[in-house]
Amino acid sequence: MSDTTLADEIVNNLDDNTFRQYPVPNHDTSNSIAWHLWHITRVEDMTMNILVLNEQQVLHTSNWLEKMNLSFTHSGNDMSKEDIALLSSNVDFNSLLEYRAAVGKRTQEIISLLSPGHFNMKVEQERIKRLFDENAVMKNSKWLAEYWSKKDIAGLLLMPATRHIFLHLNKCVRIKDKLHKKMKKMGLV
Repeated sequence: MSDTTLADEIVNNLDDNTFRQYPVPNHDTSNSIAWHLWHITRVEDMTMNILVLNEQQVLHTSNWLEKMNLSFTHSGNDMSKEDIALLSSNVDFNSLLEYRAAVGKRTQEIISLLSPGHFNMKVEQERIKRLFDENAVMKNSKWLAEYWSKKDIAGLLLMPATRHIFLHLNKCVRIKDKLHKKMKKMGLV
């Protein structure tokens, strides 16, 4: 058994062009690997820290926006093509990976604080409101907040903090493989 994670597989031998390429020629997404990594990290950060624990998002600690060279605080849902292109070209690769690791570590800490009685608790509406107050969710993504408002804590752990991540990481693997095959075919690798 290997200690390599799916995220490790994505970043291993990931060149800058493959990381930032937008749009990508993939059947189920046109978004860049950069966008997907940003998106899953933002969703995990806001759902675990705001909706589950009602605490500060990791994003607002340690100057993450400045380190990543970004101004976007939202999840990336319903983002314009221009903003996806801007994020993809501007985000600092290493800082994004560090932010991803910090959010993952914080999620593990949050899970360790929960007891079985927490899992059936519904998301409090005041926490849903915080998503908009903190620009974690854009106004035109109200559907997303409504979706999360119907979840209990267990549902948030099962979707945003796990399944959602796997879905997007799998897309990243397919994007990377497809772009690398194309580069190889063109004799660029």
